[in-house]
Amino acid sequence: MTRELERGDMFFFYRPRVGVTEVRSLDDVARFVVVLDPDTRGCDRLLVVGRKRLPDPERHERAWALVAEVTPRPDELRDDLEARSYETRTRGLRRQPEARPVGEGRYVLADHDGHSHLAYALELPPEPGEAQRLFNLHREASFIVAVRNPDAPAPPGTGLPRGRRADLPRPLRDRFGDRRWLPVDDPAMLDHPGIELVLIGAAEQVEDEFGIQLDTEAETLETSELLRPGDVPLEPWIEGKLR
Repeated sequence: MTRELERGDMFFFYRPRVGVTEVRSLDDVARFVVVLDPDTRGCDRLLVVGRKRLPDPERHERAWALVAEVTPRPDELRDDLEARSYETRTRGLRRQPEARPVGEGRYVLADHDGHSHLAYALELPPEPGEAQRLFNLHREASFIVAVRNPDAPAPPGTGLPRGRRADLPRPLRDRFGDRRWLPVDDPAMLDHPGIELVLIGAAEQVEDEFGIQLDTEAETLETSELLRPGDVPLEPWIEGKLR
């Protein structure tokens, strides 16, 4: 049985490393991020995904993710995705390239047989290309998603330092009890910066596997709510080409 918890728009971005003018491999990428823009909740969430790509659903790979920012204002996320310049003692002025959009679609967060699933389907680009393949972006896919207890000790060398972990309200904190992980059965768990997640590849055929229907539409630049013309290079997003 599947119970829908939340749905909305989903955006995928990658930011090249400092000094990189053209991305050819993941070695040229500094970060891969996902933005969740719920239909009914007044906040956008920016997630940083470990391994700089999504886990492969066919191989049931795992990837860590971090809720890095939560904001009710999409323009604040746009600022986070812009190019940055900073001064260093040894190399002078350095420029961090802007993040490039590599996909946009619809997502559903749902409970399925005691697990929480994050499923998506792409609207842009119309056909996945080399850029999407680099980041394991399929036409559609589903991931089991779980939240780590911010009060539980982490294995050496893993997770955030305690001072950077999410400060959850008491009702959400109490739900963990002595458990290290919980399914995301309440979307409010994702509304707190510092929340750590694990994503486990589950399936490519979302509707066949879980009965989840994703209400995709023919998206265009003019109808996108997060991006604006002139913000960033659009070839990865529109044409599937790396930049």
